[in-house]
Amino acid sequence: GGGGVVVCGGEVGRGGGRQPQPQQQPVNVTLAVLLPLNNTRYAWAWRRVGPAIQLAIERVNGAAEAFTPALRLRPVYGNSEDAHGQCSESAAPLAAVDLKLEHNPAVFLGPGCVYPAAPVARFTTHWKVPLLTAGATASGFDTKEGGAYALVTRAGPSHGKLGGYVRRLHAHFNWTRRAMLLFNDEKTDDRPCFFATEGIYQELTKLENITVEHFPFKESEGVDRRKILQEVKKKGR
Repeated sequence: GGGGVVVCGGEVGRGGGRQPQPQQQPVNVTLAVLLPLNNTRYAWAWRRVGPAIQLAIERVNGAAEAFTPALRLRPVYGNSEDAHGQCSESAAPLAAVDLKLEHNPAVFLGPGCVYPAAPVARFTTHWKVPLLTAGATASGFDTKEGGAYALVTRAGPSHGKLGGYVRRLHAHFNWTRRAMLLFNDEKTDDRPCFFATEGIYQELTKLENITVEHFPFKESEGVDRRKILQEVKKKGR
């Protein structure tokens, strides 16, 4: 009939104190950074954002014990630009495949340019690896449910959101006619003007009481600006 003592939370040593727990080894999490290396024309070029990424990694690793289990970020790097310093839709996916095969990263950071980000995002979704980017602004990346970009998270603005704002603005003021000028540059770089216009155009066409006219033109073939302005005057407001 004697009483007993139940001790929870660890073993008790001879001196009555709790035995120290063995220090937990941090789990390495590989972060694949895939950005333009040298061309600072891009807002997400490594020369622009690299120091911030390194500071963030150091901060996470400095507080590794705050996570359960303890984490330690291990960055690996790839270049998404070609020999001419331009965002490359061929160099970026090749670099992504190399990073996957050699390091098997848990997450990709970048690319930011639209054309390189598209094939890389399709690869990472197939690999079931998340991709974080400050770019990929085209409205095509809005597709999430079961799509090729289901695991893409964009931290920056998108042209789809811009288009939604313009659509709500038109609905609020009951604007029913709109003309859009589109410079058809036929380039395969980031094409910010093209994708910005695309996002607005796609959203405006969702309104039932609005007519959208678009006028593509090529500067290489000569532009009759007077004629274009006359068309805008007749069909836009």
